Amino acid sequence: MAITKAAERRTGDAPIPSPPGRDEWRLNSQLALTLLLVVMVLGQGPVRRALSAPVMQSWMTVFVAVMVQALPFLVLGVLLSAAIAVFVPASFFARALPGRPALAVPVAGMAGAVLPGCECASVPVAGALVRRGVTPAAALAFLLSAPAINPIVLAATAVAFPNDPEMVLARFVASLLVACAMGWLWLRLGRADWLRPPAREAYEGQGRGAAFWGSVRHDVMLAGGFLVVGAMAAATLKAVVPEQWLRLAAEHPVVSVLALAVLAVLLSICSEADAFVAASLTQFSLTARLAFLVVGPMIDLKLFAMQAGTFGRGFAVRFAPATFVLAVAVSVLTGAVLL
Repeated sequence: MAITKAAERRTGDAPIPSPPGRDEWRLNSQLALTLLLVVMVLGQGPVRRALSAPVMQSWMTVFVAVMVQALPFLVLGVLLSAAIAVFVPASFFARALPGRPALAVPVAGMAGAVLPGCECASVPVAGALVRRGVTPAAALAFLLSAPAINPIVLAATAVAFPNDPEMVLARFVASLLVACAMGWLWLRLGRADWLRPPAREAYEGQGRGAAFWGSVRHDVMLAGGFLVVGAMAAATLKAVVPEQWLRLAAEHPVVSVLALAVLAVLLSICSEADAFVAASLTQFSLTARLAFLVVGPMIDLKLFAMQAGTFGRGFAVRFAPATFVLAVAVSVLTGAVLL
């Protein structure tokens, strides 16, 4: 035992030498940056030639145009939605809604027209409404309508479609109809065991300033990332996908509507920016692009994950497919009448 302790003391006094050559080849940030700069200098010729190709020039033009047009609306929407989520108590909505659930659904749906907020903010707000006693049907109607028909989204749609002002009305009408119909459908067929009581919000218990900036940072990082992905996808469709393929898809009304509806689910673009992506898809009809604008704010990949996390997976696997089918159907009917 004494020999062991003595050996431990001797080992602690003298540092154990590292194997030869390990420190010399350790990769740190300075070395990585140096290697990156060397590679960029050596490869600047091929990179410059690739970027000067007509396909890349067209890609960058569409990408930058979508980003520049959409970013101001995205930032404004995130700021306003964070302010509403933090400074407007959920009890206000409970007091403002009618006592009868059937009447509370359209009132909650119309509330989305005056309360700016993206879909990233509407899910926690709807969770707070359910947690504080609002009927789930009304909360779900608000969840679907708020990111689709609020003033920021409608203004962005008007800017994105300057030659088609009827697109703003069509988006408003179709989105509100879907939101109210899903609320009434849940009121009729929904079951309490399908809807898990939502947990408390992550920012509850903090100061209002910390909660506001925390919500802003979260939404900007999340929505901004999906905006970049959406802009890249729109630029790729315009510049890389053969024109004949898009024309073939656009020439078939059913295929074009379903293609853009599925694309809206996959791209998961924030509602403040999706109008500019839809406007760039000029090969498709206005009705197909309307389906893109109605489906996207109501059900996409990130929304499915957020709804499952807030209300439970059992709710999401029932609510999302029904919302998708109803949104496509209402978009087609609204487009046939207004577009």
